[in-house]
Amino acid sequence: MKVKKTGRSIEVDIHGLTADEAKKRLEHILSGAAPDVEEVRVIHGYNSGQALLTMVRQKLKHPRIEAKILSLNPGETRLLLKSKK
Repeated sequence: MKVKKTGRSIEVDIHGLTADEAKKRLEHILSGAAPDVEEVRVIHGYNSGQALLTMVRQKLKHPRIEAKILSLNPGETRLLLKSKK
């Protein structure tokens, strides 16, 4: 898993993880994200199966997630975050 923070955005590449591993790691990242982080861009892939895509788009729940934006690229999903108070 690769994680890159740029400004108010975090990019997370979860290729190679199982859906359960990816869910736990994303929940950890969301819980620990700084208050100024507005978006987490999740790279889950598209051609290598639907497990990660389904987990991110349908099963992943967290209090910081305000909205899930489906990208024009089917291999990524953007998570817009609520501000942390």
